[in-house]
Amino acid sequence: MSKKLNIGLFGFGVVGQGLYDIVKTKNLNIEIVKFAIKDPHKERSLPAHLFTTDRDELLNNPEINTIVELINDTEAAFEIVSRALSSGKNVVSASKKMIALHLEELIELQHKHGTSLLYEGAVCGSIPIIRNLEEYYDNELLHSISGIFNGSSNYILSKGFIEGLDYDSALKQAQDLGFAETDPTSDVGGFDAKYKLVIAAAHAYGVIVQPDEVFNFGIQNLGAQDLQYAREKNLKIKLVPVAKELDERHVALFVLPKFVNETEFLYNVEYEYNGVTVQAAFADQQFFFGKGAGGHPTGSAVLSDIAALRYNYQYEYKKAKEKTDLNFTNNIELNVYLRYDDESLVEALNFEHIQERYYSGSYKFVIGKVNLQNLIDNQDLISESKAFIAFADQLTGVSLAAERKLAAEAV
Repeated sequence: MSKKLNIGLFGFGVVGQGLYDIVKTKNLNIEIVKFAIKDPHKERSLPAHLFTTDRDELLNNPEINTIVELINDTEAAFEIVSRALSSGKNVVSASKKMIALHLEELIELQHKHGTSLLYEGAVCGSIPIIRNLEEYYDNELLHSISGIFNGSSNYILSKGFIEGLDYDSALKQAQDLGFAETDPTSDVGGFDAKYKLVIAAAHAYGVIVQPDEVFNFGIQNLGAQDLQYAREKNLKIKLVPVAKELDERHVALFVLPKFVNETEFLYNVEYEYNGVTVQAAFADQQFFFGKGAGGHPTGSAVLSDIAALRYNYQYEYKKAKEKTDLNFTNNIELNVYLRYDDESLVEALNFEHIQERYYSGSYKFVIGKVNLQNLIDNQDLISESKAFIAFADQLTGVSLAAERKLAAEAV
């Protein structure tokens, strides 16, 4: 028998309403007792007595045994979640930034108080990637995890490639539709994707990394020349977070625009959809596809976590408990495309090897290998000079599979 969940729900925005819409159609032994909101004057679709602006009405209510946190305020979310876990209440959250910033503390709170925090809805909307990393891949050696983790930036890129819109026009459409915020920096700058990557990597590799240690560069400097270059090469540009095991002791994480070709799963992931590719030693390559945003898709992921709590489910963080010697590093060489104006930027990045250079009027680019740490050290210079940089492993002519084949033949 599943236990009855009496829920205190923080936030009644797009995801909160989406969750409510789904819950009311089900008979899951779940009751939402009270909603905590920020704006008491906003018109709601439910009776006023169900709402409060006092978080203590939920956190201190002994009848509420489960807290669902769906707000936008990172530090307020952490306070709510940490208090709930400490008081014996289980929690479901969709706040990726909060979880990424405080993951180590949140894990310790769960262990200390015997409570459970689930957050499938925080990473890639409706795609059940966290539960799969935690359960299905718990004994797998994972070579890499990558994908499209942010629907807003992908919508903008799709508008550019499929419909020929320039960046500013595509961004405005995304904002008008509610896919992007008024300040879109988190989405188009790769921050949102980075927070999700940090969370996924904790389950995939057992490595907990602070987000500010992870390099992210977004699509805000994308220009018409970059799009034209991709079209001429029959490629698309996607904003792709990557977690990659380099050897038995090192794993690298970064977020960069990437050129993808038509043989890759991500090539056909368009608009607000997300896709996650897992490259495993034994299961080989597997792909997860679904809507990465929206009230009902994300609400379904939140509901899945709520339903799991009825049976006392909790993450075991199995890879972290193995205590391997795997550590995070930024010491990795990447093959990149750099479109630039000032030659001093190329010099500053100290390319290990340049395989192609091009000059034509105002359009200049270079393709070659550069150390990730050099990108980090010069990130402000890259941004300020309006240069565009993209991960260009598909331009080397050697795929990951081919690299492994060559390595095997050399043994």
